[in-house]
Order: sequence, then C-alpha cells, then structure tokens
Amino acid sequence: MAFVSVIVPVYNAGEYLRKCIESILGQTYKDFELILVDDGSKDDSGKICDEYAKKDQRIRVFHQENAGSSVARNNAVAEAKGEFLSFVDSDDYVEPDFLESMVSAVDKPAADFNRIIQVGRNEIDSEGNLLPDVCTPPDQETFVESRDFLKELLLHKGDCSMCTKLTPRHMFEGRQFPPGKLNEDFHILTGMLMECEGIVSLPGYRYHVFYKPESNTRKINRNEFSRVYADNIENADRVEGMVADSFPELKSIAVRFGLFQRLDYLLHIPISYMRKDYSGYSANVAYIRKNLFRGLKSPYLTGRNKLYLILLSIAPKTVRTVHARKKGFI
Repeated sequence: MAFVSVIVPVYNAGEYLRKCIESILGQTYKDFELILVDDGSKDDSGKICDEYAKKDQRIRVFHQENAGSSVARNNAVAEAKGEFLSFVDSDDYVEPDFLESMVSAVDKPAADFNRIIQVGRNEIDSEGNLLPDVCTPPDQETFVESRDFLKELLLHKGDCSMCTKLTPRHMFEGRQFPPGKLNEDFHILTGMLMECEGIVSLPGYRYHVFYKPESNTRKINRNEFSRVYADNIENADRVEGMVADSFPELKSIAVRFGLFQRLDYLLHIPISYMRKDYSGYSANVAYIRKNLFRGLKSPYLTGRNKLYLILLSIAPKTVRTVHARKKGFI
C-alpha cells in the first residue's frame, strides 16, 4: 500500500477548517499523514490545527510566519514522508473515498509510477447549491497523455488544480510552487507534464470547492489590479517556450493561450495604468500586435475574441474605457 501525505496550507480559515479536516480524517483509505501548515493565521486556525493534532497521531502541524500558500506547500513537501502527495485547500472538503479512489489507480511502485491521478471536482456556493462544472469528469477511468492534457489546459478546458491530483513524490524533486505568485498550480503542473506520461482521470466528483463570492456591498476600486493577470501572462510565456521545445505541434494553441490571457489582462487593467512607461501594459499590447494575424487565423478563438484583438491592437485605451463603462467600473 502506498503511503500518502495530504498537505493543507491554512490561513484564516477558522470558519471552514473543521469540515475540511474531518473530511480528510474520515477517509476510507487509512495509510496517510495529514500535514497542516498554519501560514501565520490571525484567527483561531492555528489553535484548531493543534487541537486536531492532539486527537490524531496522523496529523503533524507546522506554524510559520505568513508567507503565502506556495511557501506553505513547499515547506510541507520538504517535511512530507509520503510516497505520494495530495493537496487540499483549507476551505474545501473531500469525499470519504477521495484517497482510496486515486490510490487504487496506481499500478506500479511509487518510484516507477510516472503518471498523475486526477478526480473530478465541483463548486458549491454558500447556500449549498451546485455551480456549473469547471471541468466535467469522464464516465470511466481515462488516461490522457501529457501532450493532450496540456492542450486541454491551453484551451481553458482542463483542470489545473493540484488539489484534485495525487502525485508521486519524485515529481517534486527540483521543483517548487512559485512563491508570491498566483495560479501557482498551473505553473507546477505544466512543468510536470513536460516530464511525465500523462494524467489518469477518474469518474465522479470527489473534491468539493466551497465558492465564496465577494460581498455585494463591496465597492469596486477602479485602481485595483490583481497580480493574477500578470502572473497569468508569465505562465503563458513560460508555457509557450516549453511547448516550442517539447510539443512544437501545439505552438499555435500556445499562442492562442497567450493572446487570450492578454485579452483578459487588457480588459481588466485600470485605465490609469495604461501608459507607455508601464512595462506590462506596453509589452502586452506589443504581443497582440505582433501575433494579431495568427490570432485571426486561429480556429480556437471566437469571433468576439478576434474583434477585441483587432480593436485592442488599434486603440487599447479607448476599448478599455468603453468596456469599463459597460461593466459599471467607472
């Protein structure tokens, strides 16, 4: 039997943490350890972690100064004893057979197993209602080669979450979640896809994401710009380079991905940032202009996508201003 390390980074999750921990401790598969990393929580999350560690010897708790989810995960990976690693977010929960279903799909010793196992996930709102699928799991166990799974990710169809995966420990050798970055799962998973055989995708929904919408009373700050947009561009450029080396036949799809991410960036950037001296803005407009013809030829972009590409290549600030007004941002 394979020993699994389940890793949960915890930050101010007191409201949801008990349900998360209980769902892991209630697994039908028993050969695992649970590593809880309190990432400098300011609520009672740290105390809850310690409370459960006193009750169950499978739990190990680490407390660190707030450094972000990536650092918490990396520190846990360094401490993990498992042959396989699983990640769960502290405000989510899993089905009782979450681990057993994935471990059952492992048919070789961990050191020789070069695939990643994936279960289906769904999203549930604060009232317990199911939201539309992010990705629909297959009807039966399916193996997807790395090239094909990467293609799905670049078409925004695949599931890049590491929380739905069971990963051999050896795939993390020389690899970390990027500290201080968002969309860190995409970063690490795409790197693994360049070296592993592919993904074993299982039927059913065994991982549940608790979707927490922002308060309706929150006012939108027109000068607020999440770093996720820049991180997404960085990921797109990184993958485009990797595709050129490993899967050159996916080049056009990688360019499509880069263009799509830049559309997202330019339709969300605060207008006050749209200056020539703001490097991210200038570089992304330049990329669209350089790759406009490829984008217009792409069968993977919609007519609306292509119209925005044309308009943003000509008058990005005007397009952003109109888009902001339509969305009620200004």
